[in-house]
This record gives sequence, structure tokens and C-alpha cells, in this order.
Amino acid sequence: MNQNGDNNDYNRSNGQGMQNPYYQQPAPSGNNQPETPSEGQSHKGGMLLLGMLLGVILTVLVGGCTFIGMKIVELSGNDMARQTSAGTDSADSVINEESIAKLEAIEEVIDQYYYKDEDIDTDAMIEGMYAGVVDSLGDPYSVYYTAEEWQSLIEETEGIYYGIGAYLSLDSATGLARISGVIAGTPAEEAGLRENDIIYQVDGESVQGMELSEIVSLVKGEEGTSVRLTIVREGETDYLEIDVTRRQIESPTVNYEIYDNDIGYIQITEFDDVTTEQFTEALAVVKGSGVKGLILDLRGNPGGSLPVVVEIARMILPEGTIVYTEDKYGEREEYTCDGEHELEIPLVVLVNGNSASASEILAGAIKDYGKGTLIGTTTFGKGIVQRVLPLTDGTALKLTISDYYTPNGNNIHGIGIEPDIICELDTEAYYEEGVDNQLECAIEELEKMME
Repeated sequence: MNQNGDNNDYNRSNGQGMQNPYYQQPAPSGNNQPETPSEGQSHKGGMLLLGMLLGVILTVLVGGCTFIGMKIVELSGNDMARQTSAGTDSADSVINEESIAKLEAIEEVIDQYYYKDEDIDTDAMIEGMYAGVVDSLGDPYSVYYTAEEWQSLIEETEGIYYGIGAYLSLDSATGLARISGVIAGTPAEEAGLRENDIIYQVDGESVQGMELSEIVSLVKGEEGTSVRLTIVREGETDYLEIDVTRRQIESPTVNYEIYDNDIGYIQITEFDDVTTEQFTEALAVVKGSGVKGLILDLRGNPGGSLPVVVEIARMILPEGTIVYTEDKYGEREEYTCDGEHELEIPLVVLVNGNSASASEILAGAIKDYGKGTLIGTTTFGKGIVQRVLPLTDGTALKLTISDYYTPNGNNIHGIGIEPDIICELDTEAYYEEGVDNQLECAIEELEKMME
């Protein structure tokens, strides 16, 4: 893009060079003919091709939200064979002589006619090209990550990052980001953000049509800096402008309490790398307190790591299948429980429309086995699995690679799980009076089960 390099081979006004079939130099039209580059101007020949080996593969479940949790596995020989069998010049390949020629033509047209040379960022164009290939799949869960975005996601997996302390998911109805949960004691809670708030703008920039990872990168930032969120909230007649100061967030994924009536309460906010240990400790304390019933709160839990939710399920379920996946080759992978740690006390599970992915795996298995009663509203409905494939240059791809099924063979994608007892949250009572009617319903039901 007007950088030093080899002279281009395209057909310019002087008639020299090889003609590109995708770019024809316009014929002169009086004084309206745009200027052609000067004789000394050069063009960056060709396009950078993606020729990087795939690194480790990370298996994740993401409930329409940011990347959470991962499991490292190796590429099998069959995987490599599938990736290379088609070659790079087949009719089904994105990278072939025809597509390269068209990319070169597009670059040439931009180089020759775009009116602001100083605004052209070649690196950004290259990254955008890679992202465009993945975006063309039409799958909101398949994403290309730049090196910076990938590193940021890794840091979040460790449970510490700089941000506002809210979980974000992509609202399919509006194409905007929705706050699916707020972490207690964080800037988001202190600023008055609420679950189900819709983010319309970040620092005055509309997020309409952005990938979730882009929106997250705008919201996050350096510690001590402020971000202004323009919020759409149900019941409000106008936008809300909320300023939030970023700081280091250490996200506790498990909270627990012991109620006076011999009822234990455990909330899981996401299935992160640290969640297994936190849940193990919480369950040990609750059971050690002699409770006669347990409430498991999965409301607002956007999902997370498949291996983590499987380990937690093994502390609750009887012997049998927890979940199984099937990929496009018909290959099935089953995750099972030996039943040695089956929960022996009555269980109620709270869910809502922001309970997604890994949350639905756990809730679905509990429902299928009849191990507990689900209370709340229908879950999000994400029954597919993503895998993150890091590339050797520090970037990564997240791709949807399989469907998952509950023990009874149900795929809940786009459907969700309907609770046994429907109970809508009274938002006015919750935010104005601090009354959680869904929790109250769970306690009442559990008391009946404990009789």
C-alpha cells in the first residue's frame, strides 16, 4: 500500500505489465480520470498467505460470551490428514490462484484510488482478511483472535484481568452485548449495572454488529481508567449513561452460604479453571455443616470449560453418562460418571435465560437423572462445542466443532432447558427491595423435598 517493494505487474495507464482479470484500468473520461501513481511509486506485490502450523488444541464451551476455560490436547494423525487432504489449490479451498488474483486486484484498487494513504493500516487489513474468512461461516461462536485478543483471553482464564467485573454475552435479538451477570464487589456492581442491561455504546462508539470479543476489548482497559457505557434497560424510557472505573478483577466463581433451616446454597458464576477446586471446597463445607438439602444456583452462568463442568457433575450425579458430543464425521465422545460421589440430599437448581452451555450440561444431566428440581426460566439454549486452535504466530481460531447431547440424547441448541417449575424473577423487588423471589421459591420447594 504505497510502500517500498517490487514494481507491480498490473495494467496501468501506460499499458505495461500483465493484466489482472479482476481489475481493469478505467478508460480516460475527460478531467474526471483519477490520477495514476507516479512512475516512481511502487506496490507491495502479492498477499501474505497463511502458512502456519496449528499448535495445541483447546476444548471449550462458551455460552455466547467471552472465552472461559480450556483443555490441552494434541492434534491426531486423522486431524492432520483431514486438514491437508484437500490441498491449497482445490476448488473448495479459499486460497487458490483465483482468490489470490482477486485479493491482489482489491489491494491495487485501494492503493491507486483510496483518498487517505495515511489511514491505511496494512497489518489491520491482513488481520481483517483472516477474520473475514472465519466470519463468513455465519457462526457467532467461531472467531479469529489477534495475538492481543488471544493473550487477553488466556489472562481471563487465569481468573484475573483488568475490567469492570461483568459477564457479557451477545444478544441475538439486537446484535448488541448483554450483561449476563455482575460480579459482587466489582466496579460494575458499584456503578449500578444490572443483569440483562444491553450495551448500546462504549465510549460513544456503537457496538452494533461487533463480535463479542471486540466489545469486550473496548470495555476492558488499563487499571484506573474509566469507560462510559450507554445502556438500554427494560422499563427505562431513555438511554442510561454509566461511567465505570476499571480495576483488577479477581473473579470468584463459587459462592456459598448455610441457611438456618438446614439448607445449603452454592452459586457457580462460571466454569473456569479454578472452579473445580472452589466448588470442591464449598461442597465439603456445606455437607460438613450437616445440611439436609442443597440449592445450586446457575443463574447468569454463561458456561465455560467442558472438563471443569464434567468434574463438578461427578460430585453430584449417579453412575452413567454426563454428556456426549458428536462431530461432523459422526465421531462420538462420551463423558461419564462412576457415581462414587453421588449427592445424597435433595437438590434444587436455579436457572434462567442467561444459564448457558456448560451450565446447561450440568442442569440437563441433573434433570435427565431426576437428581434435582429445576426452578426459574428456560435456559439460553447453546448445545454446541467450540475448540480453540492457537497458531504459531500467537493468533488463534475458535471454531464450533460438534454438537452436545444430554444423557437422554437431547440437543438443546436453540431450544434451552425448560425448568420443572417456572418462576419469573420479580426484577423490581430484586433491585429495589433486595428480594429474590426465585430463591424464595427454591427454598420453599426444597423444604417440601426435605420433609
